[in-house]
Amino acid sequence: MIEFSVWDIAANLLLAARWTVVLSLIAFAGGGLLGLPLLAMRVSQVPWMRRVTSLYVELFQGTPLLLQLFLTFFGLPLLGVEVSPWVAASVTLTLYASAYLLDIWRGCVEAVPRGQWAAGASLGMTFVQQLRFIVWPQARKIALAPTVGFLVQVVKSTALVSIIGLSELTKVGTVITNAAFRPFVIYGLVALIYFAMCFPLTWYARRLEKRQRAGMHR
Repeated sequence: MIEFSVWDIAANLLLAARWTVVLSLIAFAGGGLLGLPLLAMRVSQVPWMRRVTSLYVELFQGTPLLLQLFLTFFGLPLLGVEVSPWVAASVTLTLYASAYLLDIWRGCVEAVPRGQWAAGASLGMTFVQQLRFIVWPQARKIALAPTVGFLVQVVKSTALVSIIGLSELTKVGTVITNAAFRPFVIYGLVALIYFAMCFPLTWYARRLEKRQRAGMHR
């Protein structure tokens, strides 16, 4: 057993937390960039596009994220595609985040009155132009609070990537626990760091939601 002071443990965990933050940002940004074109397909008037995106959402929301990580990290090498833990985690979390963001944003787009679509069509706009210039600017205001709230879920979901060997916060906490055998202290600090990352986002999402409700009642 190796002796670690609480400060040494906290310092190592904070260093590992930066990779949790980086992975969360990669997943959230990648999911957003992928989710936008998928959103256009999901609300389009082309039936096969709606069916494909609906199946996409059901696939990633209906299966455990841990299983998705396993299939990416262990399944792709069977097809001759070697992937590192970072690549596997980034790709899987990006696809996972895009499916949820797509569903969140779809609901927000559908919350915009259908008359807005008709107004755009009367001006001779194409479907994409209606979505981009009329509907999405209104839906974006509605989507802001739940989107920020979903970022909290992304941050917490990164803990699962420790199972494929990525040295983020949870993995480093497990390694230190195996060396120092102080699980309560170490995992307690891990929980506090996750809380410190997630609580401001939760607070901000709730504030945005309250502000949105207040605007609706004016």
